[in-house]
Amino acid sequence: MSSPDPQVRAARNHSTPSAPRGPVVAVTGAASGIGALLTERLAASEEIRQVVAVDERRGECAAAQWHILDVRDPAIAEKLRGADVVVHLAVDLDLETDAAARTAYNVRGTQTVLTAAAAAGVHRVVLCTSAMVYGALPDNELPLSEDAELRATAEATGVGDLLEIERLARRAPRAHPGLNVTVVRPAVLVGGTDTALTRYFESPRLLVVAGSRPAWQFCHVEDLCSALEYAVLEKVEGELAVGCDGWLEQEEVEELSGIRRMELPSAVALGAAARLHRIGLTPSPAGDLAYTMYPWVVSGSRLHDAGWRAQWTNEEVLAELLEEVSGRHTVAGRRLGRKDATAAGAAGATVALLGAAAVVRRARKARRRI
Repeated sequence: MSSPDPQVRAARNHSTPSAPRGPVVAVTGAASGIGALLTERLAASEEIRQVVAVDERRGECAAAQWHILDVRDPAIAEKLRGADVVVHLAVDLDLETDAAARTAYNVRGTQTVLTAAAAAGVHRVVLCTSAMVYGALPDNELPLSEDAELRATAEATGVGDLLEIERLARRAPRAHPGLNVTVVRPAVLVGGTDTALTRYFESPRLLVVAGSRPAWQFCHVEDLCSALEYAVLEKVEGELAVGCDGWLEQEEVEELSGIRRMELPSAVALGAAARLHRIGLTPSPAGDLAYTMYPWVVSGSRLHDAGWRAQWTNEEVLAELLEEVSGRHTVAGRRLGRKDATAAGAAGATVALLGAAAVVRRARKARRRI
């Protein structure tokens, strides 16, 4: 097709307001998950000039400019040149990934992206961790402010990696003057996600540790992407917590889900979880249980002050989560096939202990044969 006549083009430019000259935004991990959702959202926004998508494979967003490479490759610096903002979402928190390999990827990837962004002249990097970094503790305030101390330990899945990413975020502006870093910390993330906390709702019973005080706050991936867009457009900065307004008590969760509880002494629940993880029967360490025992609800005040509002309620997100996990069977964080699930469902009190009777019996039989 031939180009429009110059006079026509000039008249069109004169009569039509110029298009917004927003930022050029690079997104790592852009081919799947949250990265894919955010890439599509930014590409459709009139406030974004261009989206540069970085991943190890090409995604489906045709409007983005794609670069195929590993985020740990120093060559990424050249791919980021010309970007105003980088959103780093290439973080692996898969329960089934080898822990050492996962940490190596997450930490090295974040280090490389921060260094490359500074070298490329990028002025802002947006990182996404989790509200889990605040820690789940019995004396936590309800809700926690963004400035609350990060008191988590590395005992839960991926939390050690997230704490290290937080440390890198704090160091980066000192190491690279002129580089601003925003960290977004979502509550329990729901919407095509698979974590120890979403698997909690795949169990035949909701494990409740005696004497604990659970409080459930969710974050839908659509709300997370909206919050990330706020950070990209510099409507808000610093450390940002994001989640639905308020929280649900354990009794409300049980009533809404229709799943009955199994209450256990702390020593029994934590001891069994530790043993199952130690012998390789479950992907979730005992530290994951703390996030189902004690509150880690966040206020999200900085986003609220900037005019952002969650579009989903805790009740709505829980309903979507229950629909997503329908038909799945998980015990102590381990997914079971239909046959295993049937056996576990018939195991009586031991199943209630952590829903792990079937796999425990199998392990004992195997040891007897050795």
